[in-house]
Amino acid sequence: MVYESILDDDRSENAFGLLMSLNRLIETPGGFDYSGADCSGWMKEAGFSRTRVEHLVGPDSMVIGIK
Repeated sequence: MVYESILDDDRSENAFGLLMSLNRLIETPGGFDYSGADCSGWMKEAGFSRTRVEHLVGPDSMVIGIK
């Protein structure tokens, strides 16, 4: 399970997440926040058979992977 201020797949709606992503770009070389689709893809590459994104209250979401 990944709990984070995950960006929407279009990177257009989660203003808090987008600002955090901008902050990471400023503070770290190559830093960025990721979307639910990005995280699901990485989980599938790591061997998880199913994933789903659950949007929570506010800017937070979680990606659940089942192995």
